[in-house]
Amino acid sequence: MARPDKAAAVAELTEQFRDANAAVLTEYRGLSVAQLKQLRRSLGGNATYAVVKNTLTAIAAKEAGIEGIADGLKGPSAIAFVSGDPVEAAKGLRDFAKANPALVIKGGVLDGRALTAEEITKLADLESREVLLAKAAGAMKAKMFQAAYMFTAPAAQAVRTVEALRVKQESETAA
Repeated sequence: MARPDKAAAVAELTEQFRDANAAVLTEYRGLSVAQLKQLRRSLGGNATYAVVKNTLTAIAAKEAGIEGIADGLKGPSAIAFVSGDPVEAAKGLRDFAKANPALVIKGGVLDGRALTAEEITKLADLESREVLLAKAAGAMKAKMFQAAYMFTAPAAQAVRTVEALRVKQESETAA
């Protein structure tokens, strides 16, 4: 790796591995330039999609401290470096792969841990972070409502009992 352009490419890939919280390795053989452009657009600001050289990527991954990705670096490879929600990016890649079977998800890395293609598919099947947070908030709200109801139930029952006694006493005095 004596050439400065290769050293710069490795440095750039290493930086992208370090900055991204996830990376998904794909094979793009058979996709046209227009399809790759469409894929990049579908990922939006959540991830960047780049065609990479296998040898340089293996060196960059090793320098970034990422293991397990070098096994998938065979054939034409491209990586989606995810800077936002990994679930959203995985869904985008999965949906694009369904529409364009030429895109093959080979594996990836999430927070430094290697993932298989099946694990990325499972990740894509998860609901987004916002939906999960909303469900958790709803569950907490329901539990707080149940607790508040339990605390107010004895007082409400006591009020109803006192009212029933008052009505009974009034009916006895009136008779």
